[in-house]
Formats: sequence, C-alpha cells, structure tokens
Amino acid sequence: MPHTAEPATALPLISPSAPVLTPLRAESPAQQIDQHVHAALAQITNSLSPLTLALALIDWVGHLAVSPGKQLELAKLAAAEVAALQSAQLSMLQHGPDFVAPWSSDHRFKEDAWHHWPFNALQQSFLLTERWWKAATSGVWGVSGHHERIVSFAARQMLDLFSPGNNPLTNPVVLERTVKEGGNNLLRGISYLLEDTQRAAKSRPPAGSEAHQVGRDVAVTPGKVVCRTRLMELIQYSPTTEKVHPEPILIVPAWIMKYYILDLSPHNSLIKFLVDQGHTVFCISWRNPDKEDREQGMDNYLEDGFHAALQAINDIVPKRRVHATGYCLGGTLLAIAAAAMARDGDERLASVTLFAAQTDFTEPGELALFIDDSQISLLEAQMVEKGYLTAGQMAGAFQLLRSYDLLWSRLISQYLLGERGAMNDLMAWNADTTRMPARMHSQYLRQLFLHDDLSEGRYQVAGRPISLGDITIPVFAVGTESDHVAPWRSVHKIHYLSPAEVTFVLTSGGHNAGIVSEPGHPRRHYRIRTRPAGETYVAAEQWLEETPIQEGSWWTAWQQWLVVRSAMPVAPAKTGSRHYPPLEDAPGTYVLHK
Repeated sequence: MPHTAEPATALPLISPSAPVLTPLRAESPAQQIDQHVHAALAQITNSLSPLTLALALIDWVGHLAVSPGKQLELAKLAAAEVAALQSAQLSMLQHGPDFVAPWSSDHRFKEDAWHHWPFNALQQSFLLTERWWKAATSGVWGVSGHHERIVSFAARQMLDLFSPGNNPLTNPVVLERTVKEGGNNLLRGISYLLEDTQRAAKSRPPAGSEAHQVGRDVAVTPGKVVCRTRLMELIQYSPTTEKVHPEPILIVPAWIMKYYILDLSPHNSLIKFLVDQGHTVFCISWRNPDKEDREQGMDNYLEDGFHAALQAINDIVPKRRVHATGYCLGGTLLAIAAAAMARDGDERLASVTLFAAQTDFTEPGELALFIDDSQISLLEAQMVEKGYLTAGQMAGAFQLLRSYDLLWSRLISQYLLGERGAMNDLMAWNADTTRMPARMHSQYLRQLFLHDDLSEGRYQVAGRPISLGDITIPVFAVGTESDHVAPWRSVHKIHYLSPAEVTFVLTSGGHNAGIVSEPGHPRRHYRIRTRPAGETYVAAEQWLEETPIQEGSWWTAWQQWLVVRSAMPVAPAKTGSRHYPPLEDAPGTYVLHK
C-alpha cells in the first residue's frame, strides 16, 4: 500500500481532557533564546518575575485611578489618622496608652520601651501608615484577587524597610542595649554577621548546627535501610516491644525536606514514639537530587518512591495492609497514589494519613503570590539551566512571606542586639536544605497549584485520570493553625473530595512545629472530629466553631486511631527479607547528601 504523506499544515489533535504541559526544554532555536533570556532575568531578580509585579501594579493603579469613591475614602482615612495622631500627642508625651493597637500576631513593638516618647509616636505613626496602605491596596473595584494580594504584599515589604524597629537609630531596645554595653552588642553583631557570611560563602551550615549531627544527635532511632532506588532509601525501624500491631506504617515525607523532621531528638521523634507504642514503622528517605536528575518527574517519585517502598514492605511483612502516612508534598503524592490504587482495585492500604498536605489547591495560602504563568515560566527557565530548584530559592520565598519572623527579627536580635540564641534540633533540620528536580517541580506547580488538576479529576496516573472520590478507606488529616505552606482550611477540603470516613485534627503551631508536637510539650492543644463515611459536609468555619479544644498532643489521638483500625498484636517481623536484605544502618546514605 503506497505511503501517503500528511499535508504540511496538519496539526496534532489534543484531547480536551489531556493535560497540556510546557516542555521543560526549549524545542526550537527561538524558544532556546527566550529560555536563556528568562534564566538570566531570574538570576538578576532572585527568581521573582518583575512582569508579574508590573502587571499587578498596572491593574491596581489603573482601577484606583477610575475609582473616585475609593480615592475619597482613602483621603478621609488619611485625614482622620493625621487628626488622631495630632490629638494624641499630649497623651504620648505623658506615656499614655496607645490609641492604635497592632494586630494580635504583631510582636514588633511589644517591649515597654516602645511605649515611651518619642518612640511611641514613631511606632504609632508607622502602624497608621501600614493600616492606610492596607486599605489602599484592598477593595479597589475591578482589581483581580491575585493582583490585589501581590500589591498588598509588595507594599508590606516596602514599608518594612522603613519600620522604626528595623533602624538601629529609631529602635529604643537597640539604643538602650548599645548604651548599656558601650557598643559591645554591635561588635558582637558584626562578628556574627562576618561568621554567617563566611559560612554562607563556603556552603557551611549555620552556627550551632554542629550540635545536631545526623546519625549522632538526630535521626538516631535504630533501624536498617532495606531498599534503595535512584530516588529513595527505605528504612525499617527496629521494634522495641515484644509484640507489634500487624499492619505496618509507611511514612512518605516531602522531598523538599529531609525525612528526619519526624525523627529528631529521641524526646520529640514521632518515629520513635510509634515504635515504642508497638508499631512496625517504615520511612522513605529521599535522595537530594542534582542536575543529572532534572528529568525526574512526579511519575518517577510515584513509581521509584512510593510504589517501590510499598512493594518492599509487602515482601517483608506479607499479607498485611499498610497504614500509609504522608507529610506535606509527600501527603499529596500519597493521595495521588491512593486514588490510583482505588481506581485499579488495589486494596493494599488500610488507611491514609495526611500531615499538613493539600489535595485541593484553589486556596494554597500565601504561596499563591509566587504562582502564576509568568512566575512559573521564569522558574522553569532557570531550572533548565541548573537542572533543579535550589534550596536557597525556596528559603528566599518563605523568608519573604514571613519577613519579620524569618528575616528582620533575626537581623535585629543577632546583628544589632548581639544575641545569638542556641540552635535547637528543629532549627538545625530546617537549615539542612534540599533541592527539587526541574521536571517534577514544574509539573507540581503547573498541574497541581496552577491548574488544580488533582481535585478536579484531570490528574493522570498511568495515562488515565484519577479521582480522590474513589478513596473509601479511612482518612486521618492534620492541619496546623498557623500554617503558611498548607493552610488548614485548604487541608480541610479533603472532606468534600472523598466520601470516606475522615478524622480531621487542627493542632496548634505551624507547618513544622505543629507536626512535631510530642506528648508533654507545653502549651499544645488540638481539636479533633470524625466525619463518618458518606455523611454530609461540614464547612471549615462551622467545624471550627463546633469542635472543642483539647489540651496536649494529637500524637496520642492518632496512635489510638491507628490501633482501632489494626488487628491484634503479633510477634514483630524480621528486619528485611530475602529479596530486601538490610543494606546498612539507619539513617542511611541519602540523608547525608548535601
């Protein structure tokens, strides 16, 4: 049969349901030029898209210009604030009470010195200016929500540069300390700054990290590496009880963090807690990727990570269903895996536990500031050059989101007050940063964050879409009250995505400290409530109002939840098997990669 060439104008057909992804590498000379230019731009702008900010400013300025009502409202607010400040001058001279209080979460001016003249006038003027700009950058008719948040965020960052607390000449606490110590605090601060600069230049960990060495001080729960792939090592922990609950636990941490946040010091190790309560625990330790791993995508993390670990566990502890647990991005991966397994009739999981893990990304919190097409394209261009997203890029984004807590407060305390607090195990872990492969990070940002394919039934595994609605095994989900990475209301959305029994916990703390919440930790509380399978949806705010606070750690509640869904205890399984012999002692090799 003669071959008939297709017309030159023929175009490939694209299925309406197929995900359309931007190629990681440029496919034409013109695209390669653009890619190099975008990568160079990212290098100059610290990976932040100037066009995103420019478009947001144009949107805001343009709509504000045609909103005379808003302009009048802002003019009245400014006049009222000036009048209030003038009328309060006498009260401030006499050290009277503040007439404008900071937000409940704002601790910048809590010291008593800020409430004496002239510093009370400085901080009150600054707080009034902040509130005026908050009013000016919100509620402008016609401005898109994304652009409004960007402009408001940019205004806060600019105002922070002029905060009286960040200037040594207008910060009374710094001035008092300098007079008291004769300037020695500033000399210490300069020495700390020089030390930190030298350590950063040599890619050394921050001062104090040496006291928390992996395998010696942290990540010391006894165990063996029983499986190793290109992307992960699987650790099986040694039992400490005569009998164990027969269903093993598989922990899937995020690969944007080292796994040992769940195995810090012995007193606050979640893994040790579970082992001591009679559970057989396995945990994935992800390899820190380099430029050779640029093409590793979400499917690779699914197959060479989760499924490889599950296969090993099934061989070591045969004929037992597994309690699978995922943290942050690892929880999202677990949800994807569980939905695909449910679709395919795979019943090897007994339950799913999600720690601060999102499955719906329509409200991803403040990280959404850095997620749009312009921003992602800039990141993709830079990642092609390097092969991965650097740890510094991720750390920089979080520092901007929490500029006072992570940046300004550190500059003030260490470099101006000369105070170098002792580093704890969680801080040392946080400094032990990781990277992310270019392809995986691009897919994650576009398919999940930008397009929300997972919650809307478009995300594909093995060429077919999956649905979280297919998950019917029990789900235990944990959100944290002050999470800037995975806001608890976003985590709570698993309630309407799956008809399964959902036990939801809201605990005090943030994305990390809320999860590392061992029994006996002071000032910890949580709320817990179970929605039986198939019952009606309870919205997040109603859930919050109706669920009482309980004091203590949620770890014990989760452990009891696991026990109820496990069979009677049996003798512990051996470490490893014929097909998966022990390779080396925990914590293994991958966690040590820098």
